[in-house]
Amino acid sequence: MTHEELLPSTRRSLTHRIATAQAEGRAPSLVAAVVRDGELAWTGARSCVAGHAPDENVQYRIGSITKTFTAVLVMRLRDEGVLDLSDPLEKHLPGTGAGEVTIGELLAHTGGLGAETPGVWWERSSASLRPELSDVLGGRPFKHPVGRRHHYSNPGYTLLGSLIEALRGEPWEDVLRREVLEPLGLSRTSGHPQAPHAGGWAVHPWADVMLPEPTEDLGLMAPAGQLWSTTADLARFAVFLMEGDDRVLGVDSVREMKTPSAPAEAGEWERTYGLGVDLVGGKGYTLAGHTGSLPGFVASLWTSEKDGVGAVVLANCTSGLPVAVVAAELVQIVAEAEPRIPEPWRPLPEVDPAVLELAGPWYWGTGVYVLRLAAEGAVEVGPLAGAGRGSRFRPNGDGTWTGLDGYFAGERLEAVRGADGSVSHLDLASFVFTREPYEAGAPVPGGVDPEGWRGLA
Repeated sequence: MTHEELLPSTRRSLTHRIATAQAEGRAPSLVAAVVRDGELAWTGARSCVAGHAPDENVQYRIGSITKTFTAVLVMRLRDEGVLDLSDPLEKHLPGTGAGEVTIGELLAHTGGLGAETPGVWWERSSASLRPELSDVLGGRPFKHPVGRRHHYSNPGYTLLGSLIEALRGEPWEDVLRREVLEPLGLSRTSGHPQAPHAGGWAVHPWADVMLPEPTEDLGLMAPAGQLWSTTADLARFAVFLMEGDDRVLGVDSVREMKTPSAPAEAGEWERTYGLGVDLVGGKGYTLAGHTGSLPGFVASLWTSEKDGVGAVVLANCTSGLPVAVVAAELVQIVAEAEPRIPEPWRPLPEVDPAVLELAGPWYWGTGVYVLRLAAEGAVEVGPLAGAGRGSRFRPNGDGTWTGLDGYFAGERLEAVRGADGSVSHLDLASFVFTREPYEAGAPVPGGVDPEGWRGLA
């Protein structure tokens, strides 16, 4: 794929957006980056210090974007067969007092656990006040029935971090560095600040004055929000969230993380949550990523896989700057000003004649569906026109396929042949697809009227 520079007009629009955000949000400094088609396409920065602005290698604290990194480690354990997302926590980390919640529910914030720790504000107090998991969870850790609703939980990700440490036998940060940061080349992402790094500030809500924020080590809460990073490193991580990386997590598992796993709140039907990934839809976009905040810092990372565009915004103020909105608008600016140019059409390198025979229209009842061939023996089945049930299918190697997405995800597709070897029909999750609508002689459930089609007498 050819990587082209952004147009000057697009670059100016990006710069204007972050300049407006820094000025209106009264942030001491703001840094941003955009990736397109796997490459860093633009970086920008604004600062209140005349003649000086941070670059893409200056660290900022990224808060809850840390959760996405933690989720990647859990998914690696799943892909290795060490655990299953349906496993109760008690199976791998006994004695927490919250063992009935499943690992998948912890990832999706549907475990019913509290949003914060009991006691004082954990983000602005010493981790020595919470030396054990019991101090993080408290005596009544559940606020809602398990699995019933999405309720964002920082303690839930503390449990996931402790789970990782128990199964790997190493500190969470060491595992993260070896299994994610080093393979992806994120050399400027760390649990503690490394120069050059920004200082965290609180800006007075009613006066243009500032107050330094303390920087606490989060201790057990680290897997929920400890990390420091840069726009350059998070830009690489954004590419990973769009494309996957077999050294860390394959593209199918990354897409699983970006599949809704939690119900949306009433009135927020365009926003939900996957597995360690926030999901937002609307205005023709589906954005996946995460936001983060800790005293002194706000952060946001959004990706649009369809457009091949991702954006990162980091700032060193406690509040006042809507980084999630700004990062989303950076994605939108690029996607609308310079829409993705499709790759040239190319024929498949090879095709199985037995599969090619299946291509074309099929009928489920009177509904017209089309089977299309895809690369590497895969097929796609969906309605000829309009919305409806459809999916992509991967080959199983035995003449059948398994659904990858959509309505038929996980379902089995088979081309059923008669005694003479000709295709009789397609069998898909009890649905019979025939070459003609209600084809005579086909095993259509309920049978076909022997008098056939007719008009009104």
